Amino acid sequence: MTSGKVTILQINDVHGYLEPHPEVLLEGGHSRLVTLGGYARISGLFRQVRQDCPGAVVALDNGDTFHGTYPVVKTRGEILLPILNRLELDGMTGHWDFAYGPAHFKQLVIKLNHPMLAINCYEKATGNLFFPPTRIIERGGLRIGIIGIAATIVDKTMPPRFHDGIYLTLGRDELPSHIQRLRLEGVDIIIVLSHLGFPQDVQLAKDVVGIDVLLSGHTHNRMHEPAIVNGAIIIQSGCHGSFVGRLDLEIRNGRIVAHNHSLISVDEAIPLDGEMELLVDEALAPYRAYLGRAAGKSDICLARDRMFQTTMDDLLLDAIATAAGTVLAFSNGWRYGAPIAPGPVTVNDLWNIIPTNPPVSTVELSGSEILAMLEENLDRTFAAAPYEQMGGFMKRCRGIDLYLKIENPAGQRIQKAFIGGHPVDLGARYRAAFVTEQGVPEKFGEDRKNLSISAIEALESFVRQERPSERCGVISVV
Repeated sequence: MTSGKVTILQINDVHGYLEPHPEVLLEGGHSRLVTLGGYARISGLFRQVRQDCPGAVVALDNGDTFHGTYPVVKTRGEILLPILNRLELDGMTGHWDFAYGPAHFKQLVIKLNHPMLAINCYEKATGNLFFPPTRIIERGGLRIGIIGIAATIVDKTMPPRFHDGIYLTLGRDELPSHIQRLRLEGVDIIIVLSHLGFPQDVQLAKDVVGIDVLLSGHTHNRMHEPAIVNGAIIIQSGCHGSFVGRLDLEIRNGRIVAHNHSLISVDEAIPLDGEMELLVDEALAPYRAYLGRAAGKSDICLARDRMFQTTMDDLLLDAIATAAGTVLAFSNGWRYGAPIAPGPVTVNDLWNIIPTNPPVSTVELSGSEILAMLEENLDRTFAAAPYEQMGGFMKRCRGIDLYLKIENPAGQRIQKAFIGGHPVDLGARYRAAFVTEQGVPEKFGEDRKNLSISAIEALESFVRQERPSERCGVISVV
């Protein structure tokens, strides 16, 4: 075992945001919009740290990288390849990166200068690992073992195309043997690069000994201080590339004897990498005219920063309900999607709300199905056992008033539910609009139909006629 110093840089859940964008900051009980992020600034920061700590920097990406904005989705991730390669990352893992199918994701990874790592992603046909599980690198005179864990929900809550030909485990059972193997190969520290989410990662650190650093992703936590769990230092660094996590370590004889962490805002104080700025501008040039077109105006900030209800999703639900001619509407509780400032709304803003642009769909649901669907979603979101949490935020709802006790056991969280001011009739049938299978899973409802209008078309039509403004909440937590 040797001694030395190393600096770890983390980005997670960038979701395809190539340029600076609005972000909500909470200060003193109030929120304000600031402009953060952009790969030119991220690269500038990486290069500055590498100059300050030559040969001693580890740079890692927790995934949710190849999806989330129009240009990235339009090119199925290809637009990001030269940009990511300039960052000189040491590894990544994944989640929404599987959106174009595992085979396409693997082809993207082949073109990267860094590996995709996952100890828990397997080929269905053979049982073999789909990606390499680990990597050993040398930095600051130390041998560093990196272990990847992809999002276990890829084949559990995501659409079928995400997991064609593969399956994923939690990774907990595989992790100890990989730690032991890397120790036998002489590594000085173990870094786990995970996309399970912060609650699951805390539980993982409790369950598995031997983790030195756990880089967490998926839940978009802005951690200003690390969590220390069973000897593991856990950090997570927000989303959209708005923040970079920096963790400086001092190691003696295979043990971390000192650490210092900072959550760095990727703002105008960070020097731009000029070459990266040119790469980004070249990549976005074909799309600027279309995405910059005015779509309408909003009187309020449209954000997706709350657990139960958000202004951004209120707009989406109003738009699809109007397009479908329904009172009820449902969509997934997505966490990604940078805020939209009050004032002009562009086509780019609309695509950031729902970059998959699915068709607006309708379905006939019984009252009992609506309550069962929502109870299932609440359990996936608020399950007491961390490993059973498989959602983002709570499913977004329009036209239904819910009174919840989220601390209650599974199936018992909804206390009262009203549609149109009347208690939900378990035997009655209600027509609802929705987007994606995550909005209304396939097993619920009858007479499902895809309308001829897409989500983006519905949004653009709606904001042309209506200026989004505050409306009453539909969910009460009691």
